[in-house]
Amino acid sequence: MLVTAIVLSVTLALFPWSWSKAHAETQVPQSREQIQLSYAPVVKRVAPAVVNVYARRVVKERASPLFNDPFFQRFFGGPFQGGPSRERVAQSLGSGVIVSEDGLIVTNNHVIDGAQQLTIALTDRREFDAKVVLADKRTDLAVLKIDTQGKDLPYLKFRDSDTLEVGDLVLAVGNPFGVGQTVTTGIVSALARTHVGVSDYQFFIQTDAAINPGNSGGALVTMDGKLAGINTAIFSQSGGSVGIGFAIPGNMVRLIVDGARDGGHIERPWLGAQLQEVDKEMAGSLGIDRPGGGIIRDIYPDGPAAQAGLKVGDVIRAVDGHDVIDPAAVRYRFATKGLGGKADVSYMRDGELRTARVTLAAPPEDPPAHETDIDGRNPFSGMRVANLSPAIADRLGLSVMGGQGGVVVLDVEQGSPASRIKFQRGDVILEVNRRKIGQVKDLTGLLGTSRAQWDFSVRRGDRVFNAMVSG
Repeated sequence: MLVTAIVLSVTLALFPWSWSKAHAETQVPQSREQIQLSYAPVVKRVAPAVVNVYARRVVKERASPLFNDPFFQRFFGGPFQGGPSRERVAQSLGSGVIVSEDGLIVTNNHVIDGAQQLTIALTDRREFDAKVVLADKRTDLAVLKIDTQGKDLPYLKFRDSDTLEVGDLVLAVGNPFGVGQTVTTGIVSALARTHVGVSDYQFFIQTDAAINPGNSGGALVTMDGKLAGINTAIFSQSGGSVGIGFAIPGNMVRLIVDGARDGGHIERPWLGAQLQEVDKEMAGSLGIDRPGGGIIRDIYPDGPAAQAGLKVGDVIRAVDGHDVIDPAAVRYRFATKGLGGKADVSYMRDGELRTARVTLAAPPEDPPAHETDIDGRNPFSGMRVANLSPAIADRLGLSVMGGQGGVVVLDVEQGSPASRIKFQRGDVILEVNRRKIGQVKDLTGLLGTSRAQWDFSVRRGDRVFNAMVSG
């Protein structure tokens, strides 16, 4: 026992800091106050600003359940298209966040999409009718407005989502499964998730705070009570939370709210370059020490990137000091900046890291869109088309580089000839009957006379399809 005490004394004398640190890490709470530590003060501040969003839609359904029965459908080759139908009111529930004292509310676009009536319910049981000020499918965000009748509402201020770090504590507030307002806690599990597949702009905060159906549109808040993001999606095979949830960053949300205040108009800066992800093999061939960023594979003449001196083959590694892991991250960094001013783009060229100052400008609508509905006896009947320009391409998430022309499909009416031929939104019509289609007028000029057959070329993504149909 004496030997043990001497050894322990020597150890403490030589390593007092390490022993005391280890001892401190295993201490039990030393006071009543430490035992009673709680998130309650934060919850009391943020919970009143998180609301329920009730969306009502009128839907048609078969008058008899037999028409939807798989056994019945077997004898009719799939879902039966005939038979009587009836209308019913379908109601869905999501969450939302009040972001201004005068009644602006942010939620997910998929929560309110197609709704004929919207009702907002506050935690104090007050209810308001709401109208949509702005709905943006590309970000899956929508801004609603309620009439506060002159009364101030609780609201959340935005947190700069770029200041978040992995490991930060967060709270998720919403109405999961319609059970009532619920608060869950967790940490920021990851940042800049770009392969989630939820919206056009792929850049999400990942959290292990439990998010479930009904949480969509709710708040992800930090310990200072500010809005860090809007809860949007989960990764799950069962439909319930497995600890992988995704939120749209607050900086993107703030941009959409500002657009709502500006009359519902959103203009995002445009790089004017088409990027490809730099994987491990490509990084090695380019002499880059690690994969990441986006290599410029095409560039628009006189666009912001070209004017800044960027060229095909340059590898973008950062925007305004923020590392970018892939092209989706580059798009996000530009999309969350307002128009005007410059962005510092760090890029690699010939093994050297350089910086270019890129003007934050909106994509031009050149040529003018000239949106046109096509009808008549032709394979394009039932589609809405427009002249392809950088502005239209950006709106549809397409690429228009090198001065490429063409006519792009904006919409296709269900059941129309164009629908039966399988035309899709975003298809670019390049040629019809061996005539190049540069603008809408070129297409409509060919449709005035009936033909025994039509042949045409269509670009879909990176592929070009040739087809021939009877007139």
